[in-house]
Amino acid sequence: MSAQSAATATANERVKTLTLDSTQLYLTALNSTTSTLSFPPIPSSFPPSNFIPNTRFLIDSFRHPFTAFSASYFLSHFHSDQYSGLSPSWSKGIIFCSHLTSLLLIETLKIPPRFVFALPLNDPVLVDGCEVILIDANHCPGSVQLLFKVPTKNGIFERYVHTGDFRYCNPMKLNSYLIGFVGCDAIFLDTTYCDPKCIFPSQEESIDYVVSVVDRIGKEFGKRRVLFLIATYVAGKEKILVEVARRCKTKICVDGRKMEILRVLGYGDGEVFTEDESESDVHVVGWSVLGETWPYFRPNFVIMEEIMVEKGYEKVVGFVPTGWTFEVKRNKFAVQTKDTFEIHLVPCSEHSNYDELKEYVKFLKPKKVIPTVGIDFEKLESKHADEMRKHFDGLIDEMDNKDLLMGFHRGNCETVEKVERDANEERVMERNKNMFEIKTVESNDMDVSSNDVSYVHKPDSQDSTIPSGEERERIIEETRDSLPKWVTRDQILDLVSSSRWNIVEAVSNFYEHEIEFYEQVSVFRTFESASHASSPNSPISLSKSGPFRSSTDESVNTNLSQVSKSPSLKLTRWSNISPSKRKKNTEKRSNKKVKSNSKLESSGSKQPTITSFFSKLLPDDSKGGKTDRKN
Repeated sequence: MSAQSAATATANERVKTLTLDSTQLYLTALNSTTSTLSFPPIPSSFPPSNFIPNTRFLIDSFRHPFTAFSASYFLSHFHSDQYSGLSPSWSKGIIFCSHLTSLLLIETLKIPPRFVFALPLNDPVLVDGCEVILIDANHCPGSVQLLFKVPTKNGIFERYVHTGDFRYCNPMKLNSYLIGFVGCDAIFLDTTYCDPKCIFPSQEESIDYVVSVVDRIGKEFGKRRVLFLIATYVAGKEKILVEVARRCKTKICVDGRKMEILRVLGYGDGEVFTEDESESDVHVVGWSVLGETWPYFRPNFVIMEEIMVEKGYEKVVGFVPTGWTFEVKRNKFAVQTKDTFEIHLVPCSEHSNYDELKEYVKFLKPKKVIPTVGIDFEKLESKHADEMRKHFDGLIDEMDNKDLLMGFHRGNCETVEKVERDANEERVMERNKNMFEIKTVESNDMDVSSNDVSYVHKPDSQDSTIPSGEERERIIEETRDSLPKWVTRDQILDLVSSSRWNIVEAVSNFYEHEIEFYEQVSVFRTFESASHASSPNSPISLSKSGPFRSSTDESVNTNLSQVSKSPSLKLTRWSNISPSKRKKNTEKRSNKKVKSNSKLESSGSKQPTITSFFSKLLPDDSKGGKTDRKN
């Protein structure tokens, strides 16, 4: 008997609600004559973000090779970090997922169809006595959020929302099923970008940017002269590709594996995508072809040059669409260039940004927030718990605030009390840290040598042994590749030396205080203009193309020093205080004589919300049940 037949046999009032028994479905898939199954207890070390309390429902968790704890597995979407552990030999349980994801599992990963069960969207289903509802996650094709209504004693139900990976959008608030989960017991939240620094643009704005660049440069160079490369995952970023094809009136060239995925998604007619390179100047490449994105972006111009020479183009323009590349505070879209190569870092993410996460939690007002990404939540660590709690202060049910950490693992009251004591200590340390500020002093009090435009070290920074000359140059050059062109060599040297020659820390420190560094160069430009006005024969110049190097570096660095000594100009110094806080502090001290000449500019308008996109072109996800292999 098939899995679908078993579901039909156990259906109660099927017209109203489909009722499923995962154990019976699993036994049927195994073709077993046994009528019952027993599983060992789920161990306390099992990641709490991957299972629903008071059930045996395991979410995006297929990597436990030796012991099966359940017959009920849920897959939120078809990305490798979620389906890792699945293979054609899978036989540990039934995989519940959306219709589209089931097709990808069967057609791409070759999972035996009898172990895959597609559930409908926006239609309640009873699985092992629990109500389960799948709603759109706005992440990648087939991605869903999972809503669970779990019965407990005395007829009381617990409600849980597992977002999987998702990008919040306003229409989610209109979903009647999700509205029914306002005040839920917990939300398992995709905290990929749970950081106040991650306020990147909407998907629509990022897509518009990619389309505009392709259209502008394509018209400027003409066909077969400039090659556009768009980095994507095996499944994902289809929104960008479809819009570039539609609005630039061009096909998109993909390789065989990507085309296999696209056919499952309904794009096999050849109108949008092609495997023939001669049909398009816009090609899709693997995620790491243009460079490494983590922990900071490192371009790979060597590979770009090889591709350009091999394919016979004059110029190559690449796009890396991910929130991880959101590194510029003044401009939303960064560009790294070298010779005839450009790489556009486009913060087009399929994960919710920081503001969207807070908006979603505010809407649902859950009793607990259980992060699913970013920190090792198998261990109770007070610092991590307190940091997470502060992100959602006032947004969760305050009556259950003390229970927040119980979502991280099963602890006791003494542990929570200890966490609260540690949290208070952390807050005191944070306040002390924020009180530290380096005040800008009058230039006649400065003693800056001709090659010293350094910022002040952090109070906790410690100088380490300076590396050898060759290693030092390597670190400086690798750091330079990750920073805007206008950054001077001395600024880079100060960054890496004050970061103990740690490139990741140096890059992170730069983008935390980019405005200050930019103001240094801006002040020099003002000083340079004044110098030229008074001395027309002055040879001072500031390169406008490419990073400052060699003799240009000396000119810039020397004259930056001159600026710092000028009685009429002051150089902004780096401190632990953020630009926004420093501005407020400056306003409070407005009655003092010392004032900064530089003004902080807003980083842009508030993040707009995103809207529904892409569903019309996809196969119907509303149907559920067993998924047969396609021919």
